[in-house]
Amino acid sequence: MVLRHLVAEGDRQDLSIMAPRISNRIAAFIDALPLMPGQRVLEIGCGPGVAAREVSRRVGNGFVLAIDRSAKVIDSAMAGSSAEITTGRLRFLQAAIEDFELPPNEEPFDIAFAMRVGALDGRHPEIEQRALERLRVALKPAGRLFIDTGHPLREVRLRTR
Repeated sequence: MVLRHLVAEGDRQDLSIMAPRISNRIAAFIDALPLMPGQRVLEIGCGPGVAAREVSRRVGNGFVLAIDRSAKVIDSAMAGSSAEITTGRLRFLQAAIEDFELPPNEEPFDIAFAMRVGALDGRHPEIEQRALERLRVALKPAGRLFIDTGHPLREVRLRTR
């Protein structure tokens, strides 16, 4: 997203520190999540990190782990999230959800969410089954999974472990 800003001479400011706007679709999805301060949240398919940064802000002293299968995308997300990463409340990890394992000493998550993730959209049943198995382990026993279906979300009930 390119930000254009007209300023009068002598009224220049560093626009690089301004946060990009969140799209209406992402904002509606995040608004619909049952987020609370202190929660541990896993974002699947984080892309450039826009949702991860906003969720990190909303869970306050909680924690967000954002994963994506693309190393290039993770690098971009990290570059745009240095302030949030510095707090220790947001971390990015290159991983495909169907291969995801909790990192050592990582606690399970209260909530996991995915927006437009091919492994969870029903088009690839074998991959989706592996992904759901990984999520059963990554979530707390009462953990919840939400997927973007354009309504703006659907909760997926996982069988207990």
